[in-house]
Amino acid sequence: MPNILHITASIRGGDSVSRDLSTRIVASLTAKGDATVVERDLSQNDLPFIDGARFAANLAPYADRTPEQQELAAIADTLIGELQDADIIVMGIPIYNFTMPSTLKAWADLVARAGTTFEYTAEGPKGKLTGKKVYLAVASGGTPVGSAYDHMTPWLTFFLGFLGITDVETVAADGIMGEGGEEKIAEAKAKAATLAA
Repeated sequence: MPNILHITASIRGGDSVSRDLSTRIVASLTAKGDATVVERDLSQNDLPFIDGARFAANLAPYADRTPEQQELAAIADTLIGELQDADIIVMGIPIYNFTMPSTLKAWADLVARAGTTFEYTAEGPKGKLTGKKVYLAVASGGTPVGSAYDHMTPWLTFFLGFLGITDVETVAADGIMGEGGEEKIAEAKAKAATLAA
């Protein structure tokens, strides 16, 4: 029974195209049989941004943490645990102003933990979250995915690879505020519904 982590980040709620696409991918995956789905909605704005104290707490060995550090590191422990437990990660992420929502960057800063999700080796950094599959559903109003001014999709793909997650498949509804936007959304929905089939 696979464990699926479904991460969304759009502030548009039920009107979100990226959330709709990622939900369709999850539906396709769960149609195959039993699966456990964990939902992580980054748009709730409940993740803290990294500061010096939280950074130190996240790096402190678990047994050596002070009570204050235990409290500060708790949310990162939870997010990292979700990633470690997941066999498949489905991400519905919009492009805002050519890059990622700030909440996604907050999430990334919390889950990138030296010694836990990656490690430094003689050959350089090595990701420790190997053997996982990511389905990435991206939506943008005007930024073409993969273009020179898409600074979200390449960054996120690189970041996941840094953690050891290199099997990433993308479906995109991009430039949907322009001409033919509805057709682009319909095509992306059709692809998302069968992406994991």
